[in-house]
Amino acid sequence: MAQMASLTENILDLYLDAAPWLVLGLLMAGLIKAWGPEKGMRRWLGGSGVRPVFTAAVVGAPLPICSCGVLPVAIGLRRAGASRGATTSFMISTPETGVDSVAVSYALLGPFMAVARPVAAVASAVATGLLVGFFTKEKTETFPAEESTSCCSSSCDGEEEKTNPSPQSLPGPWQRVRSGVGYAFTDILDDIMTWLVFGIVLAGIVATFVPQGVLGAWGSGPGAMVLMLVVGIPMYICATASTPLAAALLLTGVSPGAVMVFLLAGPATNVATLAVVRKEMGFQVSALYLIGICLSSLAVGVATNAMVSSLAIDINAELAAAAEFIPYWLAAASGTVLALLALKTGGKRLVSVFPGKTATGQ
Repeated sequence: MAQMASLTENILDLYLDAAPWLVLGLLMAGLIKAWGPEKGMRRWLGGSGVRPVFTAAVVGAPLPICSCGVLPVAIGLRRAGASRGATTSFMISTPETGVDSVAVSYALLGPFMAVARPVAAVASAVATGLLVGFFTKEKTETFPAEESTSCCSSSCDGEEEKTNPSPQSLPGPWQRVRSGVGYAFTDILDDIMTWLVFGIVLAGIVATFVPQGVLGAWGSGPGAMVLMLVVGIPMYICATASTPLAAALLLTGVSPGAVMVFLLAGPATNVATLAVVRKEMGFQVSALYLIGICLSSLAVGVATNAMVSSLAIDINAELAAAAEFIPYWLAAASGTVLALLALKTGGKRLVSVFPGKTATGQ
């Protein structure tokens, strides 16, 4: 009974630590959705060389799009003229980080990891994009205008119609903000909530039953980083939802570098992503995509450990200090709001799955 009470307390503490930052991140994600220059992005990402690859990484980094939702966006950019290198760079930096995941990273991983994570995402995206651009030659391609790409999330439904409204239907500033924030607190929250809950529960289990530092003996070397690659590459998990799992790994003694490898490889790769990359840009690009992520993630992991060591950063102290920044009443209020919104979207999903039974009261 004592352990169960401790488990419940640890899970609740983790949830309340993350809730205010998740709310802030979702608000920022909504504003980006409302005001993001989608047409401008397509224009900036054309051509070859370093500039479009770097631009794609920087533009994609703050966007709140997961590894599944980024597929139709990236293919749209590709078919609008973006180079293979720029498309690859966008597909990596976008799911690896975002304004919402950075906010949650500060709450659960501390300020160092919150800053290092987006920097590492941009670096790995640029490195892989340049690798793809160097080993492949661009050629002019014509894509059917009517062809569409499916998305594995309901958040993509009707997206094409929304991106090209008629001048008479252009929304005003308030309508755009309202639509963007509504999108963030429904579609994005719905996309990440299942894995986020799973991650928080798993982190609570680790904090309760695994003694702190028990994995430190093997969690610092290259073997741990390779293991994080093996675990992360086939998984489908978004940047925000991977954060509690990363916190659980840090709590058990896994090195920040190995955790960074997981944070980069997990969101950027999964079977669906690799299949779509191969279909749209060929086997060579898909192989370079995977090789680039593996090599850049390992390099970033080594650099992260070296920086933590040289700067004498106490990761455990940062984990404890980050949560104390938010007053309890704000954490509780944010947690309550998120729970209510999650229940609301979950109820709508049940209605969509069982419309007949719900309507008739059966």
